Amino acid sequence: MGWRRAVVVGASGGIGAALADLLEQGGTEVHPLSRSATGEAHLDLEDEHSIAEAAKRIGVAGDVDLVLVATGFLHEGKSGPEKDWRQIDPAMLARNFAINSTGPALVAKHFLPLLPDEGRAGFAALAARVGSIGDNRLGGWYSYRASKAALVMLMRTYSVELARKKPDAFCVTLHPGTVDTQLSEPFQRNVPEGKLFTPEFSASRLLEVLEGIGPAQSGRQFAWDGEEIVP
Repeated sequence: MGWRRAVVVGASGGIGAALADLLEQGGTEVHPLSRSATGEAHLDLEDEHSIAEAAKRIGVAGDVDLVLVATGFLHEGKSGPEKDWRQIDPAMLARNFAINSTGPALVAKHFLPLLPDEGRAGFAALAARVGSIGDNRLGGWYSYRASKAALVMLMRTYSVELARKKPDAFCVTLHPGTVDTQLSEPFQRNVPEGKLFTPEFSASRLLEVLEGIGPAQSGRQFAWDGEEIVP
């Protein structure tokens, strides 16, 4: 089916770069954006002005039919996911929400208007299975879990408004699996054999999943293998 014009936020990361490359190989015009980029490719999730400016620049040339937010935050320096409630720190909690929830919500605020009023189009943000409230049986990882759960709710809420304004479009969250990137590197020891994916494998499966999604599936969360994840 393919996509005509796509935006990939977080294109400097492992999954984001793989998504951008695969889309380009398929003939899609791709606009890669990231915090580390300079010039017109710069977008900082913690700076709404940079998000608005990027959307304005890209929108000058017309609609986009796919927006992917391939970003995430889990650890920084010596600070990582909490194993015990005594480790909850307000600064790390706020940072998780800033990057995992608020940032993607601001991208949606400025980029959903670029989707065409008619015709198939989509917005997808990377969430995580550990953000599922119904699937939480292990506990821990308070900040990451909560921020990803908030992301799922935000995208679900966006999908309701999107259905009224652009009825042919969808808005979903995606779980990429455990991917061999800097985000997961400290936590790969206990990953079952065959379940640590390359960015290229995960990206290709996510794009396959997106090919089967339309307005009827909007607001839901899907894993890399197409499984729907309970909120």
